[in-house]
Amino acid sequence: MARVGLTAERLTRAGAELADEVGFDQVTASELARRFGVKVASLYSHVKNTQDLRTRIALLSLEELADLAADAVAGRAGKDALIAFANVYRDYGREHPGRAAAARMRLDPETAAASAGVRHAQMTRAILRGYDLAEPDQTHAVRLLGSVFHGYSSLETAGGFSHSAPDSEESWTRVLDALDALLRNWPAPSTR
Repeated sequence: MARVGLTAERLTRAGAELADEVGFDQVTASELARRFGVKVASLYSHVKNTQDLRTRIALLSLEELADLAADAVAGRAGKDALIAFANVYRDYGREHPGRAAAARMRLDPETAAASAGVRHAQMTRAILRGYDLAEPDQTHAVRLLGSVFHGYSSLETAGGFSHSAPDSEESWTRVLDALDALLRNWPAPSTR
């Protein structure tokens, strides 16, 4: 019999909060059961196992990020849209480091195709239309932006930029300026 008050959604949200506190890799069904003061078996009528719990947290995180990004870029174009979009990823990583890590979790193809990750790619491509990039360069640019946004946020959250001047805010502004310049002057394919 399911424990009163426990639902898959409640467990997912609690798992996301736990991820922000202790790190996404530390989230387990047994740790979550301890937080609720129940036996692990009580969770299994709502989530299958730790992997299922982590997948649900990843899906929640992708949805939250997509909603924030959509709001941020609405009515913007070009560099303004790029900066708004980038700031969503950076701010989310600062406020929710465990969830940000969850959003990078590898999902099986079917789950990924049904996730809000598709919205992220669509928004990124919409921003890139302002830079007039055709395929396959658009895909390369999507990957570049994702790498920069997630990588910068991860390094900054881990304290990687706190040891030297200039401060990370100044670097972030310069990085976004450089990305805008690169996207406006995308290089031709190499002939290697």
